Amino acid sequence: MKRIVAIAVLLLATATACSKQEDVTLRIGDQKGTGLQALLQASGQLKDVPYKISWSQFTSGPPIMEAINAGSVDLGAVGNSPPVFAAAAGSKIAIIGVAEKGLTGQAIVVPANSAIQSPADLKGKKIAVAKGSSANFHLLAVLQKAGLSFSDISPQYLQPPDALAALSTGSIDAWAIWDPYTAQAQEQVKARILVDGTGYANGFEFQIAGTAALGEKSEAIGDYIRRIRLAHEWANTHPAEWAAVYAKLTGLPPSVVTVALNRNRFTDINLDSATIARQQLVADAFSGAGLIPHAVKIADIVDGRFNR
Repeated sequence: MKRIVAIAVLLLATATACSKQEDVTLRIGDQKGTGLQALLQASGQLKDVPYKISWSQFTSGPPIMEAINAGSVDLGAVGNSPPVFAAAAGSKIAIIGVAEKGLTGQAIVVPANSAIQSPADLKGKKIAVAKGSSANFHLLAVLQKAGLSFSDISPQYLQPPDALAALSTGSIDAWAIWDPYTAQAQEQVKARILVDGTGYANGFEFQIAGTAALGEKSEAIGDYIRRIRLAHEWANTHPAEWAAVYAKLTGLPPSVVTVALNRNRFTDINLDSATIARQQLVADAFSGAGLIPHAVKIADIVDGRFNR
């Protein structure tokens, strides 16, 4: 009799947990640069999800951070800089996952016939960049290594679609950007890569969640992070299938997608002390350059509960 009761209690608890999951909706911010919805769909990780997912599309990471802080989105994937700017602004966010990707698609591009041949030639030039994006840090690092600062250039704070148009019309001299936009600029306006992210950036793509969502939807978020990791593993071993779905869902030309994805294989890593230390360098660079209002301690915005 006791065994029957125990089994009944276990079944009831399982049913209750499933019911609770069915009532949960994860609101996820996505962008072309990460293609999370496409990635999960292509890899089969959207099958049998026990909760609902609502997708919202953004042009870059900073608007996703704003949406998370406003409570209109629960989580999303961004590059290395958006969480630094968000934390400096007092946003209630947490870094909950991280993957490394290639650095050759993180680039500063110039028109094919540009006289700009080295980072030193960027002095005095109009350079487009999405403020607070991973490209913002890449540009800062490139300038500093060349002995320049942001005060030596004329930054044009533009989102990727506007920056691509500006590059094509010649209204800017250079563009700091990431894939797939780098590949798009190379193909559509014959842009030339002046310098990529190798030796400058850390290649981190973070999963960011609002602290309120972590309190209310932790179980679903943990499952979602697990699915992202499995999707990354699938994408790295099925590049052709991944490229086909990515091109279809984003509307990007297959040739652009193929170049971008070949440059951006993902490796999921833990939010350990080494990872935090590498990201702290990004935060310190921004505060040291006066591009954020105060210093940010990365360890204070890391939640490692979903580490493997």
